Amino acid sequence: MTDQESESKGGVSRRGVLGGTAVVGAAALSSGAAYMEFVRQAKAAASAGQNADVKPGDLDEYYGFGSSGQTGEVRVLGLPSMRELVRIPVFNRDSATGWGITNESRKIMTEGLTPATLKFLETRQGVYHNGDLHHPHVSFTDGTYDGRYLFVNDKANCRVARIRLDIFKVDKIVEVPNASDIHGLRPQKYPRTGYVFANSEHIIPIPNDGTVLDDPKDNYWSVYTAIDGDTMKVAWQVRVDGNLDNTDADYQGKYAFSSCYNPNKGVTLAEMTDHEQAWAVVFNIKRIEQAVATGDFKEVNGVKIVDGRHGSKYTRYIPIPNSPHGVNTAPDGVHVVINGKLSPTVSVIDVRNWTTSSTTRSRSAT
Repeated sequence: MTDQESESKGGVSRRGVLGGTAVVGAAALSSGAAYMEFVRQAKAAASAGQNADVKPGDLDEYYGFGSSGQTGEVRVLGLPSMRELVRIPVFNRDSATGWGITNESRKIMTEGLTPATLKFLETRQGVYHNGDLHHPHVSFTDGTYDGRYLFVNDKANCRVARIRLDIFKVDKIVEVPNASDIHGLRPQKYPRTGYVFANSEHIIPIPNDGTVLDDPKDNYWSVYTAIDGDTMKVAWQVRVDGNLDNTDADYQGKYAFSSCYNPNKGVTLAEMTDHEQAWAVVFNIKRIEQAVATGDFKEVNGVKIVDGRHGSKYTRYIPIPNSPHGVNTAPDGVHVVINGKLSPTVSVIDVRNWTTSSTTRSRSAT
């Protein structure tokens, strides 16, 4: 049965398993929940009459890339077979391939680190022994997966890695200064992945050199980072209010979006959850680039930081119900969808008028 025949009969096609962008042959699974959803949909496709059996000598139609958390590697799945094809070591050491052990791999793992980190690691055999791998995302050209690179982040040690998809090997790793936990990563979608955007989740003093230890409401911030996807060097950062969580980029190359929680800059659970709304932060890419070009920034630890806190012309803060979390931009180029983590809501932002055009409430789990 063809995909078209299956869909006309209410079934699930192979392409339907991956959604609208599946035709490019790559998908990223950013969490265990996403992995299980792929398994569920693959089973649904099989029950609808689709053959998920890949015979010896045949190839899967797609690859799926799954994060692994604290094992520090990427797992590559074949679709529709759902077989695990290979594991790509990234932030971990791997005896089978020598990753993290050979001189070549150790160079890749350390050449993007800051001098302070390199000095710190002298007592740890020169490399980090761990990593918390999140958010695998494939590079884009003209709003479509192009199969060049896969980008991932290390939440434990503030790193971003680039994997070449022609050989399934890491070729660059960069440490992100002025950040505490890189969580949430998305490549620029249009015109191509020039930037890789990454969130610093937890608020810290900037610079975090031990001179400021108190008054988080006045002295702690997180930063939004743009990494040059070609050179794998930090291009610029934007200082913001609150804790950044997840991010996505639009389909016009104009804006990037981040969910942001803890608007009161609390440091206890009660303080961080005592509000009904936080916000989404919208980053105006062209204006930020102009700020960097004209010198409207402060340089900290070798990185140009633009002030994007409330009132800045480089950002916009849009109220979103409690503890905004997931962020996805729609391929229509108009809508941005953000869900609440502590409220059963999904907010839809229309970028044409910059208002929260609608909010839908989902059923709370019982």
